[in-house]
Amino acid sequence: MELSVIIVNYNVRFYLEQCLHSVQKACYNLKAEVIVVDNQSNDGSRNYLQNKFTGINFIWLDQNLGFAVANNKALQVANGKYILFLNPDTLIPEDCFEKCLNFFRTNDTVGALGVRMIDGAGNFLPESKRGFPTPYASFFKMSGLTYLFPKSKKISSYYLGHLSEKENHEVDVIAGAFMMIPKKVLEEVGSFDEQFFMYGEDVDLSYRIKKAGYKNYYLANATILHFKGESTIKSKQYIRRFYNAMMIYVRKHHNNFWTRNTMTLAIRSGCVLATIKNIFTENETSNYSKSIHAAVITSQPYLTSIIKLIQRAPNPLMIHGRVSAKLDDNDYAIAYIDDIPELVNKGITHFLLSTDVLTYDDIIRNVQNYRNCGSFLFHAHGSCSIIGSEDKNKRGITIALS
Repeated sequence: MELSVIIVNYNVRFYLEQCLHSVQKACYNLKAEVIVVDNQSNDGSRNYLQNKFTGINFIWLDQNLGFAVANNKALQVANGKYILFLNPDTLIPEDCFEKCLNFFRTNDTVGALGVRMIDGAGNFLPESKRGFPTPYASFFKMSGLTYLFPKSKKISSYYLGHLSEKENHEVDVIAGAFMMIPKKVLEEVGSFDEQFFMYGEDVDLSYRIKKAGYKNYYLANATILHFKGESTIKSKQYIRRFYNAMMIYVRKHHNNFWTRNTMTLAIRSGCVLATIKNIFTENETSNYSKSIHAAVITSQPYLTSIIKLIQRAPNPLMIHGRVSAKLDDNDYAIAYIDDIPELVNKGITHFLLSTDVLTYDDIIRNVQNYRNCGSFLFHAHGSCSIIGSEDKNKRGITIALS
C-alpha cells in the first residue's frame, strides 16, 4: 500500500460526499486506501454515507474525541507508506496525489508536504505556506499588520508572504487540511499530540518534524480547493479552542521567559480582539440567503438529474440554462464556459460545475480563472448533493437528496 488517506468528519456529510468522489478519482492509478473517522456527527452522516461508497474504511466513534485523537485512531490501522491527513471540506484534482508522491520519491529529506490551497471563490489561502508563530510573527498577525503588508518578509512572516505562491518552497508549517507525511517519519517523531483537541496540532507536528532534521515543503504545482468556512466557523467555541491550542503550543515548545510571555500576551490580545469581532459578525448571513441566478455547466442528458437536486434548494434558485464545456456541444446551451464573464453581465450570479463534463482539474482551473466573475457551486456526477462556499468565514450552501 503506497498511500493512506485519512479524513476526519464532523457534521459535514455533503462536503465529505463531494470530497470522497474527488479522492477516489485521485487514487485511481495508485495503491491507496481511504479511511474516514467520524467524530460522532449528529447530522446523519452514517446513514447517508456508509452505503454510498465501497472500498472505504469508515470508523464510527461514539463520542467526539477531537481532530488529533481521531486521526491517530485511523493511523493505527493505516497501511500506506505515506499518510495523508485531509480535511473533508476539500476537492482534489486527479493528479494531485501522484505529484506529491513523485516529490517524495525524488527528495528523501522531505518530512511533510503541503499543497497550494484556494477557497470556494478561487482565492489563494495564505495558510498554504506558513512560518512558525514566533513572538514577532504572532504580534504582526494579531495586530493586523500582516494583512497590510502581505509581501513583507518580516511583517508577514506568519504566512511567509515574501515567498511566491507559484513556486515550491521549504516552509515551517504544513496545514492540517492537507498534510502528507511518510509513515516512517511519523513512527520516528510521533503523530498528532492529543493535548490539542482541534487546531494547533499541525503546527506542533510540523515543528517536531523539522526538529528531527527533516524538511517541510510547500508544493505549488498541486492546487486543491478547500472550503475553509466549513471547518473553521468563527464561533465562540472556535475562538476558545484556537487560542487555547496556541497556548498549549507555546508552553510545550518555548521555555525562554521573554519568548513565552511575549507570545502569551499576543495570543491573549488576539483572543480578545477575535471575541469582540465575533460579537459584531456572528449574526451576519451568507450571500446564499439572497436569490441565486444560476447557470449549470453540464451535459444536456444530465441536466435533468441536477434539476431534481436543485428543486430541493432551501432558498430561491433560478436556473437560466445550461452552459456547455465544449465548443461542439451546442444542444440547448445558452453559452460556452469561456463566456462566463458575459453571462455575469447579463445577471447570472452563480455557476454550477458538474464532473459529468469537467474533471476536478478543470473545475479548480476555472474557479481560479473566473474568481472575480460570480460564485460557484459544485457537484460530482452521480452524487446526491450540491455544495458551494464563497466566504471562508461563513458556512456555504448545501442542496441534497437526504
